[in-house]
Amino acid sequence: MRQKKTVEHTALLVLALLSREDMYGYQMIARLEEQSDHTFEMKEGTLYPILHGLEKEGAVRAYLMEAPNGRQRKYYHLTEQGKGLLQTEKEEWQAYSRAVNAVLSSALGTA
Repeated sequence: MRQKKTVEHTALLVLALLSREDMYGYQMIARLEEQSDHTFEMKEGTLYPILHGLEKEGAVRAYLMEAPNGRQRKYYHLTEQGKGLLQTEKEEWQAYSRAVNAVLSSALGTA
């Protein structure tokens, strides 16, 4: 069985969120929870190391922007390299998911 994991699954979710729009940390946490029907409840201690790793790899770029309250927020932007990484990882996840579902279907007698 081929096993390759270049991006952990939580990083894949972060890349997917950023593919729609630039976001700041808390916004990503809230959006992920909302879109997953509260299945994923990511903590800041999980998110920020992922973002820093993706930034180090060149997949995301951070920038500061003033919020309506006058404070500075750090936003994250998906780079072209990040878009390529997202596409590759999405395809690998889908292939993995199909393989798992095929095994589960045959085990349940529904194949």
